[in-house]
Amino acid sequence: MKVLSLELPAMYGDHHVVEVRRLLFEIPGVEDVYASSGFRVAEITYDPGKVDSETIKAKLDDAGYLDEVPIPVEIHGESASTGSDRKDFFRHTTTFATTSHVVGFGQKVNYEGRPLWPCPGVLPLTGMDED
Repeated sequence: MKVLSLELPAMYGDHHVVEVRRLLFEIPGVEDVYASSGFRVAEITYDPGKVDSETIKAKLDDAGYLDEVPIPVEIHGESASTGSDRKDFFRHTTTFATTSHVVGFGQKVNYEGRPLWPCPGVLPLTGMDED
């Protein structure tokens, strides 16, 4: 048996631990999986006669767990909802320099059938069937 330790930056919640374990146990030759969302690491015990480390890495990469979670950065003074070609969504406040009072808050987020936060292993939301 061999042990493979991997950093999984996109495994930031316990629901990801469940999904990573499910994905890895689907691979013949994977014997045990320890995964921690707190440390964002996984330790995989596998039989090198049945599977190699590249197959394990490819499975996790296809699911999106080896990638960094993209976190957009707000540009000072630019609102995502006013005339920008950017697709990032931010809340935006404006402050008058003379009074230092906040004068506005706005955010426009259109539902596009996707999770609002990039989450590996989560499929786009669909409509609910009504009775």
